[in-house]
Amino acid sequence: MEFLKKRVAEFSQEAHDLYLNQSVPFLEGSPDPLQFYRNWIAPNKPCIIRNACSHWPAVTRWTPEYLRKKVGSKVISVAVTPDGFADAVNGDRFVMPEERRMSFSSVLDVIEGKEHVGVFYVQKQSSNLLDELPELTDDLEPHVPWMSDALGKLPDAVNFWLGEASAVTSMHKDHYENLYCVISGEKNFILLPPTDRPFIPYGVYHPAVYRQRDDGEFDVVDQSDSEKVPWIPLDPLDPDLDRYPEYRRARPLRCSVKAGEMLYLPSLWFHHVQQTHGCIAVNFWYDMEYDIKYNYFQLLDALSDLEA
Repeated sequence: MEFLKKRVAEFSQEAHDLYLNQSVPFLEGSPDPLQFYRNWIAPNKPCIIRNACSHWPAVTRWTPEYLRKKVGSKVISVAVTPDGFADAVNGDRFVMPEERRMSFSSVLDVIEGKEHVGVFYVQKQSSNLLDELPELTDDLEPHVPWMSDALGKLPDAVNFWLGEASAVTSMHKDHYENLYCVISGEKNFILLPPTDRPFIPYGVYHPAVYRQRDDGEFDVVDQSDSEKVPWIPLDPLDPDLDRYPEYRRARPLRCSVKAGEMLYLPSLWFHHVQQTHGCIAVNFWYDMEYDIKYNYFQLLDALSDLEA
């Protein structure tokens, strides 16, 4: 077992020595599709692309006034939690938000400071821009042409994000090539490469959902008919290194993505996200290729669980 622990640690070190950057690089303008594939997608490395979506009308149009007029009456799905942590570990539970149907104007009232209890976040990740707010699609491109050309396919989902500053996305990974485009405000990311998986703790938790009572307090309601959920219990902003000492060996990258910028977040990278109040973003999910890269990660994942 000691040999296994040593070898997976060396595996991570080799990745940092051979090809991973010590910070998230910036590119200027829309890249050439082939060069982007060779330099970023194939080696599975993140970057920020400046001035790649700054020409979208949304960047200048999507003010509260415009959004109220355009989609204020539309009813959308909103995640509501007591503390801003949706889809996150709370004690021995993996707790999901209360999903509430609200008019877009009501969400803007919350963002603009109308008295409320709880933390509100538009974060439904099932192509909610296309399904719930199609009226806004004329203000941006339906896909990112150079990314679609690089991957040879269109995105599987286009998601809309809007929330309070206290809304946090807990550490997790996705099986997508992700282009995260900030329309207004700023998003702050903590990123860890898939090769740091041996240092990232996982647990298995009973699923539960927040439910707000009439008095404004929140209950945690178990989902007794659902399977347990594997999730990361560690908070990278304040890691409990006594409980998770191996995390000392991880090498997180931090980056901020501002209005008009895109973050290329490669598949399988772990990420934690915060935002400025009222930040609006749109992201494009392109399904990853389930090739030898995915195969290798599955092996590393299994070895990391065994070693733990």
